Amino acid sequence: MQKKISKIPFKGTPEQEAELKKVIEANKHDKSRLMAVMQEAQEIYGYLPMEVQNIIAEGMEVPLEKVFGVASFYAQFSLTPKGDYNISVCMGTACYVKGAQSVLDELSAELGIGVDECTEDGKFALNACRCIGACGLGPVLTVNDEVFGKLTKDDVPEIIAKFQ
Repeated sequence: MQKKISKIPFKGTPEQEAELKKVIEANKHDKSRLMAVMQEAQEIYGYLPMEVQNIIAEGMEVPLEKVFGVASFYAQFSLTPKGDYNISVCMGTACYVKGAQSVLDELSAELGIGVDECTEDGKFALNACRCIGACGLGPVLTVNDEVFGKLTKDDVPEIIAKFQ
């Protein structure tokens, strides 16, 4: 599955860039530290937009293609920003057979975004995950750390309204 690249304009601050450059400076002597630098960059920015990947590539003196390859391969890295409210819909077998796809489709329609995307205002991000571990409550979704279970697509507007 290919990761989506954010359509939301990058809004990094000079302070974030200075912090990232300190991390790079401390690690640039060792190319094997690339992944660790990327992890710290994601901590600083919340995701790895192309602008940040460019800074990392230049600072670590590695090709941008290598940075992008790592960022797009490993599930721990996100190329899109997270929202204030991160919605994860469980698509594990138990939830899927109980109708999780219709819940996910309704969320996508209501929010106007697809999976692995964030609303333009930065309020909501939508994800599909493999298992939340609440199979008996399926279909299940989480909004940040709050769990909602035994859902139908008709529950979606009320859940979204709770966080607006």
